[in-house]
Amino acid sequence: MKIIGIDIGGANTKIASSNGDIIELHYIPLWKDTTLPEALEEISDRLGPDKVSVVMTGELADCFADKNAGINFIMRSVDNAFDGEIRYIDNRGLFYDGSESLRELAAANWAASANLIGTEMGDCIFVDVGSTTSDIIPIKDGIHRAGITDFSRLVRSELVYAGSLRTNLAYLLKDLDLAKGKCRIASELFANTADAYLLLGDIDEEIYTCETADGAGKTKTDSMRRLARVVCADLDEISPEEIYHIAEQVKETQVELLSEAISEVSERNGLNRIVCAGIGEFIIHAAAERLGFECTSVSGKWGSDISKVFPAYAAARIFEDNILDIK
Repeated sequence: MKIIGIDIGGANTKIASSNGDIIELHYIPLWKDTTLPEALEEISDRLGPDKVSVVMTGELADCFADKNAGINFIMRSVDNAFDGEIRYIDNRGLFYDGSESLRELAAANWAASANLIGTEMGDCIFVDVGSTTSDIIPIKDGIHRAGITDFSRLVRSELVYAGSLRTNLAYLLKDLDLAKGKCRIASELFANTADAYLLLGDIDEEIYTCETADGAGKTKTDSMRRLARVVCADLDEISPEEIYHIAEQVKETQVELLSEAISEVSERNGLNRIVCAGIGEFIIHAAAERLGFECTSVSGKWGSDISKVFPAYAAARIFEDNILDIK
């Protein structure tokens, strides 16, 4: 029996099988003339799963009038694409049975992850830094103790809207220390966090899956040019050393931002052990070291490929475990 999990985000759709043999990440921006329905049909034809377990966050994309419209579009796209049994996971990390509001499905991918982490790894703060956001989820007695909606989690510092690829540097930075002194930055989408981490060697071009700010390439030279624009300069005006220093300041700011949020969640819940996942595991490790917290990685337990698509893998595992429990 082939069971796959699908995590449909606003930018990326992730696929994983319950045995970990299938791992896929597709860049499908929903806010554009999205190809999600066609992409899911192709995935269905190619993989032919017997059962499909779905989590989503893409309902927040601003092409939808509200979250219900986004949820309905995503469900319709999935239901039309797959022939096997389809289940949706809600913000409790459980299968949605239709008795509650459809909005229980909104932004629930972290709940699937927390369900599996709570079962297999115990009490902790589960931190997942993806391309766009960072989830900081307290787990006690196998159950997540986080707010239910993105709004409530933002208020509680359980969601930080910064990730390792798509985040506009103008969100993270107010100014930068350069050779000529402190420099304010341009509030434009000139570069994103992927440019900084590519230059620093934390990611490679294969991981740089999102679009670039200027539509150009994903080499280190391309990233340097974009980073220079953040201070309204080009490669003739500031040195490569200064551009590397800009990238280092981006990382320092993001690590500090994440550390502050983890610290707040830790103090509120009495937890100081982190389990980390996502393509931004390197940011979490740096934050954990700064805080002096124990940090266990999903990569170490299940492998780095699964860590990058962990909500999809967790969704598939929840379906598989449910079948085993029934038997």
